[in-house]
Amino acid sequence: MCGIVGFVNLKRNIKTANDKEILEDMMQTIARRGPDEDGLYQDKHAAMGHKRLIVIDPEGGKQPMSFCYHESTYTIVYNGQLYNTKELKQELEEADFTFETHSDTEVLLKGFIHWGYEIVHKMNGIFAFAIWNSKKQELFFARDHFGVKPFYYTVKDDTFVFASEVKALFAFPHIEAKIDKEGIGELFGLGPCHTSGNGIFKNIFEIRPAHFGIWNANGLQIHRYWKLESKPHTDSFGTTCEKVRYLLEDSITRQLVSDVPLCTFLSGGLDSSIITLYAANYCKQNGLPPLNTYSVDYVDNDKNFQKTDFQPNSDNYYISLMTQKLHTKHKAIVLDTPELADALEDAMIARDYPGMADVDSSLLLFCKNVKPEATVSLTGECADEIFGGYPWFFREDALKSGTFPWSIALTERQQLLNPAIAKEVNLKDYIDFRYRESLSEVTILDTDSDETAEKRRISHLTLNWFMQTLLDRSDKMAMYNGFELRVPFCDYRLAQYVWNIPWEIKALNGREKGLLRYIMKDILPSEIVDRKKSPYPKTWNPTYLARVKQMLTKIMEDKNAPINDLLNREYILNILETDGKAFTRPWFGQLMTGPQLMAYLCQVNMWLERYQPRIEL
Repeated sequence: MCGIVGFVNLKRNIKTANDKEILEDMMQTIARRGPDEDGLYQDKHAAMGHKRLIVIDPEGGKQPMSFCYHESTYTIVYNGQLYNTKELKQELEEADFTFETHSDTEVLLKGFIHWGYEIVHKMNGIFAFAIWNSKKQELFFARDHFGVKPFYYTVKDDTFVFASEVKALFAFPHIEAKIDKEGIGELFGLGPCHTSGNGIFKNIFEIRPAHFGIWNANGLQIHRYWKLESKPHTDSFGTTCEKVRYLLEDSITRQLVSDVPLCTFLSGGLDSSIITLYAANYCKQNGLPPLNTYSVDYVDNDKNFQKTDFQPNSDNYYISLMTQKLHTKHKAIVLDTPELADALEDAMIARDYPGMADVDSSLLLFCKNVKPEATVSLTGECADEIFGGYPWFFREDALKSGTFPWSIALTERQQLLNPAIAKEVNLKDYIDFRYRESLSEVTILDTDSDETAEKRRISHLTLNWFMQTLLDRSDKMAMYNGFELRVPFCDYRLAQYVWNIPWEIKALNGREKGLLRYIMKDILPSEIVDRKKSPYPKTWNPTYLARVKQMLTKIMEDKNAPINDLLNREYILNILETDGKAFTRPWFGQLMTGPQLMAYLCQVNMWLERYQPRIEL
């Protein structure tokens, strides 16, 4: 995995020393994404840079990579991993292409030369890349099916500017950090979710998942190349189980390819246990050393854990079951409260926005602690979105809420705004607009039962909003440490097949992920198969509440703190006085309650201080 940056201007010569300095400044902002190597390319009208995290072919995968073909020079910068490199390479060799390396970068570049724009229909992997065609004077760029890898862009005068992270765009001259009504709606109405394709900053955009773009003399053109297709599910129950099992195993084993140390994150939940099972078996069958597995926990969590509907049990017992069954080399990473709070600012910088508070900072620290021993990890992320694992798939109040079910504190969110801004920005109107807009994209079949139709809608929202937030978190927190996370459940072939399985089968026996549990019942311990869903672990240590309360109190003691210009000072003081209980519902998802809300508000002030966005209403 890597970081990419670049800019294209067809109206002036940008092969100058000054433009090289700009490119280097942009690259420096994302240096943490690629600590192993860097490279840059300058043409008369294009400049591209690359920060490399070496995973495959250390010597042959250097970037930017160029190849001359039929009097054209093609140059690529690429962030990602192709999981069908072998098949694509074979097809290209049959078309008389030869290869100097075993890197997927060379396969992607020559695949584009051979197939052109159609290359995106051939790819299975996670990717964000840009290819410059010097003869056509054209930049082609694309993002993977579910947006695992990021690609941000803006147009400044006649220049198209792109990067893996927003902060790199601000290193380009005269691109300013600004937020308008829409940005406030994104940040406080939807946040930490955001509308796909939109940034919080004004005029900063992202390529939506499953889209590609072209920048040439005709300007900017964006096209969609894939979407989940609703169609009747005609397979028998037995065939359905066989296909899901095959697609899942194929996805996992494809993602175990690496030239650097690889591991899995193991929580003892169903999803991470499935990943670890197949990965451990792969290591054993291929004569590799035992698989390394890692888990995260917090100081004194064993003493302070509190059972809730969302988090019914802790992980340790289940982790032990799996490590003993699979004989993995396991290590628990135990984080302490002070470092969790201290990392809130790094987590905000990594994301470029306020995010999921300590849910972000804990993953950032988790990856930081695993990085000295591994560079790549597989995780169970996305299984809940694909197979229907969240409580809101089953709770009537969530299904009938008329809004995004993980973000129902609409009144409280509005109250957070500075009264002067609240007069100009109606968060509910903005949320309702985005909610209706998203649901209009869902195709319901005449053959769908009422329940399946209802679950298609909630699945669409979950896949396109909640999952995108978690994928963004995974990329940014991991890559901040030069660490790569892979998500086998997010294979587009698996997602497409499961999308059309009727809800009555998907939620077999009335259980969340019931079908997935059934498929795994003979190869995983029954305790794992029957375990109720438990989310990413959070700290229950009361010292964390005390610490973030202290941090927020210190911020609010300064009446000139920038948070006062954006948010309601009196309401925040009330939140502090009540230890967060004045904000009556979770800020986001299942666990972002009092301490996490305070941590989020701390991140907001950190963000305002660092990025100093100009507010334009």
